[in-house]
Amino acid sequence: MKTRKRSACKTALAVAIAGGLFAGTAHAQLAGHNVILVHGFQQEDLANPPANLNEVKSAGEDYWRTFWLSRSDARVDWGSDGRVEGNIAQQAYQQLRDISQQGLCNDFCIVVSHSTGDLVTRYLLENQARWLQADGLQSLKILAAIDYSGAGGGTELADLALNIAYNDSWYNWPLKQAVRAFTGITPEPGSLGVVNDLQTNTARNLAVSPNNIPRLRFVAGGSSYGGITKPFIAGTDDGVVPTHSACGATTSDGIDSCSSNLSLAGKVSSQNGPSDLYYNHFPILMNEGASHSGVLGSETGNISVPVVNDTTLNGLRVDFASRTYNKRAWWQWWGSGDRYVEVPGSDQTDMSTLVYNTLNN
Repeated sequence: MKTRKRSACKTALAVAIAGGLFAGTAHAQLAGHNVILVHGFQQEDLANPPANLNEVKSAGEDYWRTFWLSRSDARVDWGSDGRVEGNIAQQAYQQLRDISQQGLCNDFCIVVSHSTGDLVTRYLLENQARWLQADGLQSLKILAAIDYSGAGGGTELADLALNIAYNDSWYNWPLKQAVRAFTGITPEPGSLGVVNDLQTNTARNLAVSPNNIPRLRFVAGGSSYGGITKPFIAGTDDGVVPTHSACGATTSDGIDSCSSNLSLAGKVSSQNGPSDLYYNHFPILMNEGASHSGVLGSETGNISVPVVNDTTLNGLRVDFASRTYNKRAWWQWWGSGDRYVEVPGSDQTDMSTLVYNTLNN
């Protein structure tokens, strides 16, 4: 692998911190296209189910406030106390109708999802054309989906939650603590809502028909909940979602990276990567230090690593700045050390800003 450097302009763009630069501008677009947000699992909905869609939408607005809210044109909000093929689909369809009637996607939209929003988005992309056309409405034209910490492949924490719900034994105490951190409740049958759909086998059998919409995956490997959930998730993870899910791997086998020759930290070396990826799923960036929620704009200080780069996906140009360098460990007194790849300066900003600035150029 050769060392590559981009133009000074692109490198500067990659490191820019634009927390307020684009807020309040006239066009809340990404690469010239309107943005639709689909949020992730909200544990508060299990303890206190929302009374109506207004409450669901209020919580959805708060979810994205850190970065993406001011850069979006519409949202699809949903209550986590429901199931994807049930109440969630019904709530989502009401909002899809509004988006269609407003013509927001006549020139294509880009969907931005987080966590379980990846699974919800997959279900909507498979069904939205049929739903809308049945009501005499134009289906939404979707250019691509940007999936942060995508839970479309499920998480082992959901498997544990269902096990605990039906086996509340004292010896399961360590598992209970991890599950409570994830769900916010003591699991009981019938109380877990969308967590049922996040079981690894369930998620991987929900709306899996291939389509022509590229899913751009952004993968984290940091800690959440003080690290107590990590021992119960297969392979590497971000404290909530396993890497096999976030990368878009076709199986739920534990893996350490989205690439067989590049670690989450950017080290060029043999890795336990996915045997295959779902059709049209592209791991774009990995970040070993970012947490599950930190990818949405709240964390800096973590290096992002380009995986699929220098390409155009359905008209969306993906061209993150990158550099390859060698680094010796403190104990290495000879040799050139290990080779690493990184997005230069990515530790000076957060992942959402980095992605927005790069794809918006």
